[in-house]
Amino acid sequence: MKREMFQAPYPPYDPTDTSGFSYDTVVKRWPIILTNIIDHVHRLLHGMTLEAQQVRDLDLSRAEELSKKTKEGQEIISEISRLKYRMARDHELENIPQDGDILVAEYNAELDSLKQASCNTWFSAPWLYAECYLYRLIRAHFNQRTYWRGFDPFSTQKEGMFKKSGAAIYQIATTLHELESEKVKLQGDPDKLEVLFKEMIQMCLWGNATDLSLLTHLSPSDIEHLQTVGKEAQEARSEFILKDDQGAVWSYIKTLANQGKRLDFVLDNAGFELFTDFVFADFLVTYTPYFSQVVFHPKLFPWFVSDVTPADFTNTISSLLSSAFFPPNSTTSPDSVAHLQQMVTRWKNYIDKGIFTLATDISNGQKMTEFWNGPWPYWNMNELAPELGQWLNGSGLVIFKGDLNYRKLAGDVKWPVSTPFPTAIGPLAGSFPLLSLRTNKADVAVGIDEKVAEDLDNKGEKWRVSGKYALVSFLPGRIIQ
Repeated sequence: MKREMFQAPYPPYDPTDTSGFSYDTVVKRWPIILTNIIDHVHRLLHGMTLEAQQVRDLDLSRAEELSKKTKEGQEIISEISRLKYRMARDHELENIPQDGDILVAEYNAELDSLKQASCNTWFSAPWLYAECYLYRLIRAHFNQRTYWRGFDPFSTQKEGMFKKSGAAIYQIATTLHELESEKVKLQGDPDKLEVLFKEMIQMCLWGNATDLSLLTHLSPSDIEHLQTVGKEAQEARSEFILKDDQGAVWSYIKTLANQGKRLDFVLDNAGFELFTDFVFADFLVTYTPYFSQVVFHPKLFPWFVSDVTPADFTNTISSLLSSAFFPPNSTTSPDSVAHLQQMVTRWKNYIDKGIFTLATDISNGQKMTEFWNGPWPYWNMNELAPELGQWLNGSGLVIFKGDLNYRKLAGDVKWPVSTPFPTAIGPLAGSFPLLSLRTNKADVAVGIDEKVAEDLDNKGEKWRVSGKYALVSFLPGRIIQ
């Protein structure tokens, strides 16, 4: 008998509450993102027009191809401009057009349900659905064109942000290199490993501070500040972790020694954050006896500006191995450059041997990965994506990175802050060992002491959305009552 889908006892966040972050998203963030896409495509079209003029007498077929691509690009600009206009005026969300890509029927079926409930405009639809829908619609606008199908309108932005992360990346590479001489001692000393584990988990947690869809006005110095990975900064940041299950997850991980367990990473942002995910995975596989394989779960198409796609995953390794990728920096030593090369070469070898694997490269992985680009909370994973649920059930630990994954775990509904984390994630609780690493950039938050939340509210802290505070939430695979 088919199980009923889980429904939360609280309503979802939506932009009708003008004091919430969802309202600010529809009014400010999304229009900026759409404007950036328009500007980016316009710049590309300008370059194509110049190239067509230069090659017209030398390569007529190339000139004609550029002309057709330019015409299609102008159509895309027109459609995204229309989308921006409709969004600002709270028009109805339109069906995703059939573009030969995934999840069209699923998005449109959900939209039909929202229409029946009169919640199908930009300001009345549940925020989680509307934001996922936006990126699926952007995908369709590019997919419907011959010369732009599969285009990632955020790739240049992602690469540009990554290039600004060189100083922190070289610092981390040297730190990992210094661990190499202690490798044998570390593997037999859980106490030392615990200290390093907490350093790594905080680095991985705060690496999530680089989110391109949110940090649209930062200078390079601001970015470097967010990516500070020194020990002193991590100690100072510990007071900003409002739910801290680091000790609990470490106690669990220690039970996994020498069992050949698999770690699954549900990825969030590309660039520096993906780099820290690699570092954390490397630490757990190379320096501890607890995991022997890591599977990384990307998004199948461009998502929330900076989420990792399969192309981002591959490009990260090649970029890190390129001596010309990061701009020259007088504070970077030749030793750090060598340390980065050694570390990333090890990652490449792990990928070649299947120790590190992209989920899309495993059997049935493409189909499993579709779920992450859907509009649903994760509550009903076992019903909506049974193959994925079964795969994660066999994992030693599943790490969910970032704000969107947290919102989907908790359904993006208005839970009271004191709601236990297992309650908020519904039927998923107990399905598999689960660790959520999230810096707060949206309203939903659970598992927090009410007094702590109240004190922050009284101080005027925007602790739910500023990215200054974080949550480390862990559940073992089986909840013991």
